[in-house]
Amino acid sequence: MTPPSPRTVHPIEEESYRILRSRLDTSHLPPLTRAVVERVIHSSADLAYADDLVTDEDALRGAHAALHAGAPVVADVEMVAAGITRRRAVCRLPDASGGPGLTRSAHAVRLAWEEVGPGAVWVVGCAPTALFELLDLGVEPALVIGLPVGFVGAAESKEALRASGLPAVSNVSEKGGSAVAAAALNALLYTPSDTPPPAAAQSPVTAKEIL
Repeated sequence: MTPPSPRTVHPIEEESYRILRSRLDTSHLPPLTRAVVERVIHSSADLAYADDLVTDEDALRGAHAALHAGAPVVADVEMVAAGITRRRAVCRLPDASGGPGLTRSAHAVRLAWEEVGPGAVWVVGCAPTALFELLDLGVEPALVIGLPVGFVGAAESKEALRASGLPAVSNVSEKGGSAVAAAALNALLYTPSDTPPPAAAQSPVTAKEIL
């Protein structure tokens, strides 16, 4: 696989990160956790994600290696797919019809699973039902970025993701959405493949607990 060309960072983005780091010290976070936390905050202008996100550096490292080796990426909705800027994402929502007891988003996950099989990175930023279906299917992912938004089922689906033991990025609250889910994935794609390893393994924690 041909490595991506170096990414050009716009001055507005540089200034956004400067402001972010002036308001929140992320310097003690492991490298990939820091990349994900900062890009999610950059995409949302919401510093509270530092307390809300739940990450695991070992899981991120495995997903980072898989992505840079060409692992497929699956998005639950087209808005998430459109926000992923350095990789074409599989999104089967346009082909999904749903059915009794099955939302279109859940059906789209079934179709995507049939297409990509194990080892993919799944990015759920809209539909809690997509995340629940992913867990029910027993997929074998490189990573699940589970950041759906909403008052119905969003927090519960993310709690179920954490309880599943799958390698994951999630957050505790009801907030989330397509932009932050895509941002978390982009953070891994933008980080060079020669990122140094962390000093020690890390259990799943909130970013605030690391700080």
